[in-house]
Amino acid sequence: MSKESTNTDNLGAIADKSRLYFSAKDAARESALRLCREIIRSSANAIRAVHRQEEAKATELLDAARVSLQKLGHDVLQEHNDLLNAGFVHDAQKEFAEASATLAIVTGKSLPDPDTLGVSYPAYLNGLGEAVGELRRYLLDSLRRNDLSRCEELLVIMDDIYATLVTMDFPDAVTYGLRRTTDSVRGILEKTRGDLTLIVRQKELEDKLQQM
Repeated sequence: MSKESTNTDNLGAIADKSRLYFSAKDAARESALRLCREIIRSSANAIRAVHRQEEAKATELLDAARVSLQKLGHDVLQEHNDLLNAGFVHDAQKEFAEASATLAIVTGKSLPDPDTLGVSYPAYLNGLGEAVGELRRYLLDSLRRNDLSRCEELLVIMDDIYATLVTMDFPDAVTYGLRRTTDSVRGILEKTRGDLTLIVRQKELEDKLQQM
C-alpha cells in the first residue's frame, strides 16, 4: 500500500528554511552585540578623555565608535532591520550620543545632529540627558581648580537641555524611558545650581574680606 501524501509533506522544507533564517539572525545578533560593546567602550573612554582634557584622544575614540556604528547599520544588520530596535543597539547609540554631546559642549562646539551621528532620536535625547551628568562632573572639576570661567555657561547649557527634554511629553514606549532621564536631569541641574551658587557667594565674600 503506497503512502498517501499529506498536508505536512512540505513541513521539512519549511523547517529547513526556518533554521537558516534563525541561524542568520542569530549570527547577525552576535556580531551586533560585539560591535555594540566596542561602541560603548570607546564612548566611555572618550568621556574619560574629555575629563582629562585630552580632546584629540576623545575625538579619535569617537571616530572609532562612529565606524563601528556605521558597520552595525550598513553591514551587520542591513538585512535584519528589526534588530536595530533592540535594547542593546539603543544603549550603544545612547552612549555614543552622550560622549559626542559631552565633547562638543566642553570644547565649545555646536551640538552634533542625531542624523549626522547616525543614531535614533530616542537614543540621542537620552544620551543628551545623560551628558548633563558629565557636564556636572566637568563643572565641579573646574570649581576644584578654582576656575569659574565657564561654570555659568555650562549651567545655562544644562538648563537648556532640561528645558528641551521636558517638552518631549510622549509615552516611554516611544521615547525609551526619556521621562526618567528628564527627571534625573532636573535633579542634577538643581543640585549643580545650588553648588555653584554657594561657591560663587563664598568667593565674593572672600574677595570682599581681602579688600577690607
